[in-house]
Amino acid sequence: MIQPTHQQIATYLTDYALSELVKYVMEDTGCTIEQAMERVYNSPLIPALQDEENELYVQSPAYLYELMNGYFAAN
Repeated sequence: MIQPTHQQIATYLTDYALSELVKYVMEDTGCTIEQAMERVYNSPLIPALQDEENELYVQSPAYLYELMNGYFAAN
């Protein structure tokens, strides 16, 4: 059995978190998927999430959503 690499795991978790963040935005705001994707992908959270060194991608999507709407929204 081939074990996934650290990079593959990080990519999978990041992609999963992003899809969940889009769902949360849609649920909270009632916007379209396109609007939700724009909000998420233009968020200051994205560079931090994609930085593998800080391993933010291992956090739950709910926690990341709170970050996106709290700390990152304020700065």
